[in-house]
Amino acid sequence: MPRPSPFRSWNGVDRHTLFPGVAIHAIGGEQVMICHVKYEAGTRVARHSHPTAEQVMWIVEGDVTMTVGDETKTLGAGEVVVVNRGIEHELYSEGGMTFVEALSPVLRDHVPDAERELVLGAQGDALHDDR
Repeated sequence: MPRPSPFRSWNGVDRHTLFPGVAIHAIGGEQVMICHVKYEAGTRVARHSHPTAEQVMWIVEGDVTMTVGDETKTLGAGEVVVVNRGIEHELYSEGGMTFVEALSPVLRDHVPDAERELVLGAQGDALHDDR
């Protein structure tokens, strides 16, 4: 079987609604994925954790009040946050925001169309997680 093309585009592709008020574009490989995420104004994501995945977020527009563990901070454009696996966190964006996040391993619930959004090699999706 030929190797899939490593090149993809989000141009002309609607974002996937992950949760109410949260819409993403996603692309991933065998071990890591990135998402371009938009929160609508007033979006709140309840306290949760990713038991197996680490998450790194770079805020590119707007702002968010985020609690990671027991520390809370309001982040704006240009700021970043690292949420290690298993750490509880929650988010609220009063005015809406856009950010880029990297997740490892790939979380399948962030990938609505695996054929379009995953570029897999010899390991396939063996390292991905359902949570």
